[in-house]
Amino acid sequence: MSPRAEATRRRLFEATMRLARSRGLAAVTVDEIAAEAGVAKGTVYYNFGSKDGLVEALLRYGVDLLAERLRAPASDPDPMAGLAAMVDAALVFMSEYPGFSQILVSELWRAPGRWQATLLPLRENIVLVLEDQLRRVAGAGRFPQGVPLRTAAAALFGTLLVVALDWLVFEPGRSREEVRDAVLALLAARAQ
Repeated sequence: MSPRAEATRRRLFEATMRLARSRGLAAVTVDEIAAEAGVAKGTVYYNFGSKDGLVEALLRYGVDLLAERLRAPASDPDPMAGLAAMVDAALVFMSEYPGFSQILVSELWRAPGRWQATLLPLRENIVLVLEDQLRRVAGAGRFPQGVPLRTAAAALFGTLLVVALDWLVFEPGRSREEVRDAVLALLAARAQ
């Protein structure tokens, strides 16, 4: 993807997330998204074909951004430090894109959701990244015996989404570090 196309996609993603945060994704129009992003409406249709095409591409884009942020700290030699950095990276991402977090929560658990077929493999991507890190933690002997890594990774993803939204909506005065430490304390309590 060219730098110009990447910049346009980022503007569309950010515009959609800003608009969706206040009214929900279904209520936002292509006209509003294009205007908010500073592009012509035709640009949206040319690149994505429809609003649904735009939303699907933006969901993929957002999950890819989140996965990229989660992968960055995974190479830390200390698996627990890497896990802490991953939790922090997720909270930073969700604080930057709270609308995206709301969409993930609402669409992943809506049965059946309009974009559920798009989100299920994207969710799988994030769970695999978290599962890989938890496997490293287990390899260091710092993960409880008998807890399936897959289940723990899915639980961590759900916890991160819900805790981040709770923080941003109900407790915005708390620092990100406090929220991160609370999530890590939950993980540590189970590991003992």
